Amino acid sequence: MKAPHSAHRLSHGLVLLYEDKDIIAVDKPAGLLSIAAGTEREKTCYWILAEYLRHKGEKRRPAVVHRLDRDTSGVMIFAKSEQVKKKLMEHWDEAVTERRYVALAEGALGDTEGIIDAPLGEDAGGRVIVQQGGKRAVTHWKLLKAGNGFSLLALELETGRRNQIRAHLHYIGHPVAGDKKYAARTDPVKRLCLHAEKIAFKHPKDGKPMEFVSPVPVAMSGAVKGK
Repeated sequence: MKAPHSAHRLSHGLVLLYEDKDIIAVDKPAGLLSIAAGTEREKTCYWILAEYLRHKGEKRRPAVVHRLDRDTSGVMIFAKSEQVKKKLMEHWDEAVTERRYVALAEGALGDTEGIIDAPLGEDAGGRVIVQQGGKRAVTHWKLLKAGNGFSLLALELETGRRNQIRAHLHYIGHPVAGDKKYAARTDPVKRLCLHAEKIAFKHPKDGKPMEFVSPVPVAMSGAVKGK
């Protein structure tokens, strides 16, 4: 069941997709932090939503349930109370029924679909990499189209590790385009070409199926020419 909503543009390109008394769904643009890191003082999704709720007269703060990297765009979910956040996070794997991303990867993968099952840990610099003894991480991918030296992939996460897609695609030799952190050689649209397209989950209060979708940026899909 698709959750009824009408998009409402907030500041800094953040789009409010849905809101009820327990949760908020937003469409985050690339370049916007989910939440402040350390002494970071830039505007963040958290700050924008906190201001939005304050202006509405709601005496509450948004609570981050999951994060997207600064340069990843797409759908994010926030809770409107610590109690709802706790309930969602404690049962996240059971609550989330689908979490789909789209990535523009460098090169041709040579197959139409596959599974990357490789454990993730951190190197000495704190970068997430495939590492023996790391935490299990599983990414399912399907080829949407390929050409012009790129492959547009739909990816579903069986596990939700930090930087999972970026590390896994780098590991198989096809890093996300624009991902300098993971040795990408190209930058066709001047951004990290990773987008959180869809999330489906059970509502924390009544278990009702919820689904939110953000269209893949045209620049990403348009970078693939040919087939």
